[in-house]
Amino acid sequence: MAWQQVAAASEVPVGGTHLAEIDGTPVCVVRLGEDVVKAIHDTCSHEDEPLHEGWVEDNTVECPAHGSTFDLDSGEPEVLPAVKPLPVYAATVADGAIWVDLEQQRNDAEEPAH
Repeated sequence: MAWQQVAAASEVPVGGTHLAEIDGTPVCVVRLGEDVVKAIHDTCSHEDEPLHEGWVEDNTVECPAHGSTFDLDSGEPEVLPAVKPLPVYAATVADGAIWVDLEQQRNDAEEPAH
């Protein structure tokens, strides 16, 4: 699979999110700076809610339904009700595009099962 282009960098504003579907896996891409992007599984581990519809603050994304926040480096939930971490993936900006590699998962979290 390897690196896959998921969006033009211009499509995702700094502080914004983008939903990417990579081989059936929903991924929330978060742009934290001009050349800083993070990628985390898009489905909250508490309930089946899409993180890309949530809010970004510092290095976290907040679930829009119940307020759980997830660290974008570790995938760990920082606020209840979520207690299980989410997979985080390698992401980069190159050649005017945002790229994600699901094979380079940054933690050992399992995909959420609901």
